[in-house]
Amino acid sequence: MTYWKLGIIGGSGLYALPSLSNVRSEAVETPWGAPSGDLTHGQLHGIELVFLPRHGSGHAIPPNEVNYRANIAALKMAGCTDVLAISACGSLKESLPPGRFVAVDQYIDRTKSRANSFFAAGCAAHVSMADPVCSRLAALAADAAEAAGATVTRGGTYLAMEGPQFSTRAESALYRSWNCDVIGMTNMPEARLAREAELPYAAIATVTDFDSWHETEAAVDVPAVLAVMRQNSALARESIARLAEMVSDTERTPSPQGIERVLDTAIITPPDARDPDLVGKLKAVAGRVL
Repeated sequence: MTYWKLGIIGGSGLYALPSLSNVRSEAVETPWGAPSGDLTHGQLHGIELVFLPRHGSGHAIPPNEVNYRANIAALKMAGCTDVLAISACGSLKESLPPGRFVAVDQYIDRTKSRANSFFAAGCAAHVSMADPVCSRLAALAADAAEAAGATVTRGGTYLAMEGPQFSTRAESALYRSWNCDVIGMTNMPEARLAREAELPYAAIATVTDFDSWHETEAAVDVPAVLAVMRQNSALARESIARLAEMVSDTERTPSPQGIERVLDTAIITPPDARDPDLVGKLKAVAGRVL
């Protein structure tokens, strides 16, 4: 029987999972450097969890400086079968007020300065990102959040901006014209890298504000975000507990989207043309095919 081992990436406001038992901390070094913090291993309802705070201890790392490659590599190296990301976000729609949880299913990537692939010159690969999240994991996470008491919108497009500054009003209006649902600074390149590492990935975006577009609400600022974040974080922790409980007696079968085998047809560089040093690094996330 194959068991679930959930990797949890905690975003703004979610820096620990105090409900874990048999807890141990592990300092990790990956071929792409150190992740944002130590991995916290523990159990919840009999399921193995590995928790990683995206912004590090004390929220010291801004979104544009997170080592996303190291974070995803660390969770892959830890043996996680699936990765659930929790992220604070702004809303771009009146129908998604602060406090709402959104199970994201699409992305528009407007980041510009971040390393967004494990592959490079010497070993090229092209994975499909048409459906960027694992539909099964996203549905389970939405079910768990609802069971925890959250109001959940299933499906939504997340606009990933560079940050760390918030949007201008013109930018916020532009993204609304694109029919985006929420805006955040961290799910990209996280989702891309998870796909390259053959890790089923899903994200729950927790709405804290209306970004900068709303005519009657004040423009987003840190105090306003923090006020809603405390409530959202408590619900997020309970959602993770409910998710662990839901899968605790369930055999884990492969993702229905075949994510665990996406590299079978993605690597285009023939073996005799691959850079041995790069291949050595890639084995941490792509060892199955290398």
